[in-house]
Amino acid sequence: MSLDLPETMAQLDALGERLQGAWQARRRRLAASVDALRRTDADALNRRAGQGRTFFRPAEPLEAPGPGHPAPDPPLHYCAISADGSHIDVDRHLPVRCFLMNIGGCQLVYDHKPTAKLFQQPTLAASPHELFIVDPASPIDSQPLEGALLSIKRAVEELTALGRWVRDTPPGLPVLALMDGSLILSEVLGEAGRYREYVRRALLDDGYLAALDALRDAAGERRLVVAGYISLPGRREVANALRLALCTYPAPRCRDHCAEVRPGDRPCDEVHEFTDRELFAQTLQPGERSALFGTRTSVVRDYYAPRGHDIRFFYLNVGEEIARVELPAWVADDPALLALAHAGIVDQCRRGQGYPVVIQEAHEQAVITGADREEFRRMVELVLDGRRLPVYTSEKQRSKRLRGV
Repeated sequence: MSLDLPETMAQLDALGERLQGAWQARRRRLAASVDALRRTDADALNRRAGQGRTFFRPAEPLEAPGPGHPAPDPPLHYCAISADGSHIDVDRHLPVRCFLMNIGGCQLVYDHKPTAKLFQQPTLAASPHELFIVDPASPIDSQPLEGALLSIKRAVEELTALGRWVRDTPPGLPVLALMDGSLILSEVLGEAGRYREYVRRALLDDGYLAALDALRDAAGERRLVVAGYISLPGRREVANALRLALCTYPAPRCRDHCAEVRPGDRPCDEVHEFTDRELFAQTLQPGERSALFGTRTSVVRDYYAPRGHDIRFFYLNVGEEIARVELPAWVADDPALLALAHAGIVDQCRRGQGYPVVIQEAHEQAVITGADREEFRRMVELVLDGRRLPVYTSEKQRSKRLRGV
């Protein structure tokens, strides 16, 4: 018996009608939320944040949240630089335990003689001190670098490489150093009990934050902007700040007032479902940035801020999308550097047809293709076989390579 198409179509029509009604209601809530954003006072929001105990983390507005800021004219002469990475993870199907990390980069100079430099550095890790993070206080305790932890390690290496390449940029030019993604390495904290303290210390304190230290030192010698560019961001920190404004209680204390209230019935639920990106898509014209905000995330408060790397952010209409831009405080708090970040990123997105061209080119240098991965496997086996070392793989892997009928 074939599918009852008329009955199926009737159900699809009913679904479409429900979705249309829900979408119209959502648009009305979004319009009300945008209106609240335009009317919000930064000082009042920050006072309410200090009075409250919420289930969510609101952004800290450092400027009036409502109006957009037009982009300054792009600098005529500047250098854009970026680093990106890719890796081949530890694979139990390989005959040797190892991983390969490839860090790529790009330097674009806009000057009387425009130039471009491309960088690529593959690094093979196969020794125990490369494959594990070891607890200095107890050498028998170690954490293997693989999976999510290897991705964090790669972020550290990307930022470290960026700092190294920044020092090789032409002297006298302002430098726009862009990372693909967030500057907030929150994943290193992991879920409760997932990573030990020595792992966080190695990757965050002695790794990522040390790389930020080096970049700040370089900024003492020249005009340098360091920024993380996040495409299609999903954060809700600004929307959470609006929830403070919409709360009808004298002090926004979620546990006291709304712990038993169903989602949808709380005073702040008008804005609860929206991302920051959706809010600013309604308020920012192409080229405009939002107000500058501070983040109240615990990893920034507990680890970044004590090192002088408090993170600021703004949202930016690059014409094709609303992006989130993150900056260390030592960049964001300098009006000239903030203007350079704004104008430079808009210029990079214009040249890259909606995405920073320097990040695009760095990614092209870093990417490891599927063919590269297969060739790497073949090269491992070739090297071992040439030295009469055992070459083996699992029957599962063999079956993928030698398919039968």
